[in-house]
Amino acid sequence: MIEKPLTPTDVEFVTTLHGDDQVSFVVLMQPRGKQDVLLRAIDDVALGEFEDAVHEGAEPGGANAEVPAERALAHTLAQLRAAGAEALGQVVQDHPLDLLKSVVDETGADEVIVLTAPHFVEEFFHRDWASRARHKVGVPVLKLFSHAADDQPEADGGA
Repeated sequence: MIEKPLTPTDVEFVTTLHGDDQVSFVVLMQPRGKQDVLLRAIDDVALGEFEDAVHEGAEPGGANAEVPAERALAHTLAQLRAAGAEALGQVVQDHPLDLLKSVVDETGADEVIVLTAPHFVEEFFHRDWASRARHKVGVPVLKLFSHAADDQPEADGGA
C-alpha cells in the first residue's frame, strides 16, 4: 500500500528486500485526497513542514484525487518493472484494508509492505494502515517510511 509514487530509493529498497529472489508486487494506491485533511496537517506540523500544513486543504479530493493517483500509480509500476519486478496495481476507491485483505487472499501473498510518510496521530492511536492491516490480513506486515526525493515527479499532484 502506498500513498504517493515511489522514489528511486524506495524502489531499490523494496525490490532488494529479499536479496536476489524474484519478487512481484500488487500495489494499492490510495489517493491522498481521500485521507483526513486535518490529520495530514497535524502530521505536517509535527514534522516541521508548516508550508505543507497550510496547503493540505488544496489537495484534490473525491473524484479529482483519482487522476493524479492513477498517474502516480503508473509511474510506480513502471519503476518497479524497470527494476526487474513483476508489478500490477490499482487505485483504491474505498475501504483500503478490505481490498488489501482480498488481494492477500487471492494472490497468496507472503507479506504486505505499507510504504507511507509518517502519520504520528494515526500511529499513536494504532489507526495507521500498517497497525490496522496487522489485525486483518493474516500475513506479516512490514511498515516502511517513504523517502523524499527532490527529483520525484509531480505525478501525485504535488503530494
